[in-house]
Amino acid sequence: MGEEVAYFTNTETGYVPAKLGQRSSQVKPLRIIQFVVQEVIPDVLKFIVCLIPLFVNGLIGLILPFKKKSIVGQTALVTGGGNGLGRALCLRLAKEGCNVAVVDIDMVGAQRTVADVRKLGVKAEAFLADIANYEEVEKLRLAVENALGPVDILVNNAGLLAILSITEGKPSDLERILNVNLLSHFWTIRAFKPGMVNRRRGHIVGIASIAAHFPVGRFIPYTVTKYGVRALMESLNSELRMDGLHEELHTTCVYPALIATRQQFMDLLDKLNFLHRFYVFTPEQVANEVVKGIRVNKREVFVPSILANLCKQFENLPSGLRQLVLCTLLRGKLPSLNPKQS
Repeated sequence: MGEEVAYFTNTETGYVPAKLGQRSSQVKPLRIIQFVVQEVIPDVLKFIVCLIPLFVNGLIGLILPFKKKSIVGQTALVTGGGNGLGRALCLRLAKEGCNVAVVDIDMVGAQRTVADVRKLGVKAEAFLADIANYEEVEKLRLAVENALGPVDILVNNAGLLAILSITEGKPSDLERILNVNLLSHFWTIRAFKPGMVNRRRGHIVGIASIAAHFPVGRFIPYTVTKYGVRALMESLNSELRMDGLHEELHTTCVYPALIATRQQFMDLLDKLNFLHRFYVFTPEQVANEVVKGIRVNKREVFVPSILANLCKQFENLPSGLRQLVLCTLLRGKLPSLNPKQS
């Protein structure tokens, strides 16, 4: 453990009001000119210089296909790998030549995935771990490294999809959703990122949801966690750039639409009148797009890809217009699944 750092400013000294130097209410032209010359112009010139290679790479990308990196022989860890999208990701990564660590609390499903992965000619092991618990994640890291070697590709896939409003369910239900869907990403990245930094190689994938761009009522805890995953992955990408690691360590955040996973989920979607209005993707379809994104170091993967532009445009709309779009898509109000608690 490193030495303690005072992260929280009020714990010992109490609140100390900030003090600013005296400021004149009058704007002085010479100070404005000085600021422009010393601060604005150098920043603009630096921006233009840095923009040139990005522009050139963009033009090259329009003409030539993206170069795909090989992930043969690398070790991939997938949380929630026993079933659904996690299982599909394990199998798809195995087809690319990855050895796979299948992490789940459902060991029956995890062992079934491991058996199918091994049939593809790569190594695979199942690991039982509650990824919402940091101590268990640290033990998981040691176990995976002993069995399969250091993790090169970390896929944070495990999640709970509870269709709840903010006043429904028990407080412990909300805590569990937040811990599994969001806090677990912090724990796994905290555990596995240092090794990636030391080896100067790694890829971290966060499975978010289209709900991180289209927030809808009745899914409040779930939507909040997926917004959190989106923010975490964007912040992590920014930090890697600050540390000069963005050429060696890559991030991919995935925003899938509806996926056909558990039958219980499909039944709930049917109650909400979703199935006859929206296309539902198979886990294999989503996994294929995720692995394609990993191989070209794509920072964001939308499934379907058309949602990438739609989401950006949607977020630029005025609030009232966004709500009108959602109401039109959903054709009115979603019924509560727990009317007694509403």
